[in-house]
Amino acid sequence: MAYLGNAPTSVPLTSADITDGIITSAKIADGTIVNADINASAGIVTSKLSGALGITEADQWRITANLTGGSADITSNWERSDSTGFGYIGTGMSQSSGIFTFPSTGYWLVIHNVRAESDGSGVIIQGKISVTTNNSTYSEVSVGIADDRDSSSASNITVFAIVDVTSTSNVKVKFNFYSGITNAFLEGNTDKNMTGAVFIRLGDT
Repeated sequence: MAYLGNAPTSVPLTSADITDGIITSAKIADGTIVNADINASAGIVTSKLSGALGITEADQWRITANLTGGSADITSNWERSDSTGFGYIGTGMSQSSGIFTFPSTGYWLVIHNVRAESDGSGVIIQGKISVTTNNSTYSEVSVGIADDRDSSSASNITVFAIVDVTSTSNVKVKFNFYSGITNAFLEGNTDKNMTGAVFIRLGDT
């Protein structure tokens, strides 16, 4: 570029020289925005992202004492695992009298393990997962059975369910125990996982 007289002095461009909203996506070269350009507090919602986002919630709970009886919901002695090396991801589950509330909507994998013993009096033991979608009426969605007929026999029962949590207020889960006699019991321990549950959020609903 040619000038008559002296060339103008270069002046650095400042933000005040650019009208708000004038820079559009068309003016940004593809592939130039890097991770460092995004503020840590940006709070980008997952619906704006694509691809594998990884697990955002995972939690584990257990009962701390034995539960004896013929048929009952597991309503007491729940604690979040605190064994060596344990850690949970995200907000984690909450529970009241054995009813578990999910921290966020989404598809959740629920795994329930039962460690049971009986006196061998011809007993069938069941471990169950029950779900409500209206915060009121529960339905059994997964049932496992063990035959504990030998003297002082012990069994492990593991049951699974994928729960579509469309509402954290209405969709909840609880666990149930059944045996044909009152001399059967679930084992609980405050130092190790024996009877308990694992909750893993798989993705958006």
